[in-house]
Amino acid sequence: MSDVLIYVLIAVAVLVLGLAGWFGLVAPRRRPPTESAPSEAPAPEAPIAEAPVEAEAPAVERPAPPEGRLARLRARLASSQSTLGRGLLTVLSRDRLDESTWEEIEEALLTADVGVAPTQELVNNLRTRLRVEGVAHPDLARTTLREELIGLLDPSMDRSLGVDGIDGQPGVVLVVGVNGTGKTTTVARIARVLVAEDKTVLLGAADTFRAAAVEQLSTWGERVGVETVRGPEGGDPASVGFDAVKRAIDEGVDTVLVDTAGRLHTKAGLMDELGKVKRVIEKQAPITEVLLVIDATTGQNGLTQARVFAEVVDVTGLVLTKLDGTAKGGIVIQVQRELGVPVKLVGLGEGADDLAPFEAEVFVDALLGD
Repeated sequence: MSDVLIYVLIAVAVLVLGLAGWFGLVAPRRRPPTESAPSEAPAPEAPIAEAPVEAEAPAVERPAPPEGRLARLRARLASSQSTLGRGLLTVLSRDRLDESTWEEIEEALLTADVGVAPTQELVNNLRTRLRVEGVAHPDLARTTLREELIGLLDPSMDRSLGVDGIDGQPGVVLVVGVNGTGKTTTVARIARVLVAEDKTVLLGAADTFRAAAVEQLSTWGERVGVETVRGPEGGDPASVGFDAVKRAIDEGVDTVLVDTAGRLHTKAGLMDELGKVKRVIEKQAPITEVLLVIDATTGQNGLTQARVFAEVVDVTGLVLTKLDGTAKGGIVIQVQRELGVPVKLVGLGEGADDLAPFEAEVFVDALLGD
């Protein structure tokens, strides 16, 4: 075969192979076994609906049991330092008690806000007893002073709280006082005391002119699982009190605690409003306790407030706050004697459970530094 023919055949073969590849007549090259063909992208999965997450309920506190709390507060009150008690004991322990000595005693008592009438009564009783019994020993002077102070506080007064209702109705406690005395905090603390005693409680936020007071009361209530009835800001306080008592009746609640407005007690309109709250509530159920909250450090101002409130709402018990110091503690004697109403509760600090029943003997021992 000639060389020309060979070249022609080679050219034809190359042309045929090229055309075959062009039209797919030749099988595609297989991939090596180590390679894998890319798989198709998986279809997107439908999103799984998540179950709604329930809001976690706030933890409900269990207030301290009354026994442990009161023991702690009694110890705190009894350990407080009193310049009044130390001063009186120092003077009474002198070898000779002359007129200037008794004047010193009177001045110390008046400075401590004991009041003029109680001071004169105490000094007269001390002079009589010490003249007869003598001051042979400081312990005798202390014992005599202690007995006379306890007598001024009248330990026979009924200091129990009227928190129980009558004939299946709830007990209704109306809490009054000037703003800044710790009134709203006192309402919350009483609620804690009652919850610790396994009573059901409902709060009425009738201080509608102070949004902060309403929020504060609601927050305190939530901490111990107690609900708060509230109205619109600036609404009718009497309406809130009425609604709270009505709901308590419908739900069989043991006790309703109603916090009231406490702006300046010298404004007649506000005092009339407070009287209206009391009258409207009593259309639903009788009020079983009216507690007046007084700042123990205010002295004569506290006594003035007490007189005005007592005229409007028939105060049945007193709560003295900020009694963690006793230098001015004589207001306890004066306000109780002035109104003829017992001091029932005392606040001794800023803690949630810093509220205790008032006891004349413990208070006097605190005055005397025992």
